[in-house]
Amino acid sequence: MKRFPLTSKLLPSSLLTTTLLCALSISTVFTGHAQAQANYPEKPIKVIIGFAAGGPTDVIARVLAQDMTATLGQSVIVDNKPGANAKIATEYVAQAQPDGYTLLFASLSHNVNSIMMKKPGYDPIGSFEPISLVADLPMILVTGYNSPYKTLPEFLKVAKEKPGTISYSSSGNAGSSHLAGALLSTDAKVELTHVPFKGNAPALTEVMSGNVNFIFYPIIGIADQVAQKRLIPLAVGTVKRHPDFPNTPTMEELGFKGFEATAPWVGMLAPAGTSAPIVQKIYNAMQIAMAKPDIKKRLNDLGAITVGNSPSEFKAFLVKDKIHWKRVIDASGLKPE
Repeated sequence: MKRFPLTSKLLPSSLLTTTLLCALSISTVFTGHAQAQANYPEKPIKVIIGFAAGGPTDVIARVLAQDMTATLGQSVIVDNKPGANAKIATEYVAQAQPDGYTLLFASLSHNVNSIMMKKPGYDPIGSFEPISLVADLPMILVTGYNSPYKTLPEFLKVAKEKPGTISYSSSGNAGSSHLAGALLSTDAKVELTHVPFKGNAPALTEVMSGNVNFIFYPIIGIADQVAQKRLIPLAVGTVKRHPDFPNTPTMEELGFKGFEATAPWVGMLAPAGTSAPIVQKIYNAMQIAMAKPDIKKRLNDLGAITVGNSPSEFKAFLVKDKIHWKRVIDASGLKPE
């Protein structure tokens, strides 16, 4: 019988060394990545907001950030990057490293921009990892305390007699205030002049000063401004009269249906690719904050309707919300720019 010698082919030492180093390097990367997730956070976290300081989105974010700082053991810092109806801030976070240190505290512009802008620069769902929907913010229509017109019908009467002379401000093009104002203009068949600003806070200030006639504003903090005789409430965008404004009619009472659909929301998102453990840690810190009686009271006193849903629930909400705002925008007559 013919015998065949047993042979073995050994890798050259240089190739074997390279292979082992690559394996070790990959193992180190995965170990380091897992360790980073386990130790998160190891440095301050930035929460980016696309509107000016002092507006509803900003106020709620700061309430949460303060409490989350204590829970996470690292500073949670609110960073305002206003402009282009939050497009600048949203793009900034979409392009950030998905390491949990750059987050977005968004509002309805998150979805609306993708409908109203031909090139929004981000996918409202695909570019992000949703963390939690924090709250809904009912809208209220207000004018300055010294306004010559004290009711919505008075404003509309002037608008019909003198087209374009009645103005309304907003946080920016395609913001909630803009959409509500455009919807009113369409439904009432009057020409209203839109005056956009970089955030709700400056938009409201111009109404209080009398430079702009009115604004649809998230109900956050408005009761205090009314009590201080800086504003007059004209109508609420809720299904029923709001408990903070029992003598103020709803938009539907005044003949305009569907304005509850213009209420904005606020929520936290991370860049796409942020790991599930990090998303969960942020979500847990938010839940701890929102469960505290003092935080609940502060948000309720501001007029916010708290939600606090899970990452998966927030993602499902965003999908439905985009469809909803497409319908509202179509009804308002606004066109993509």
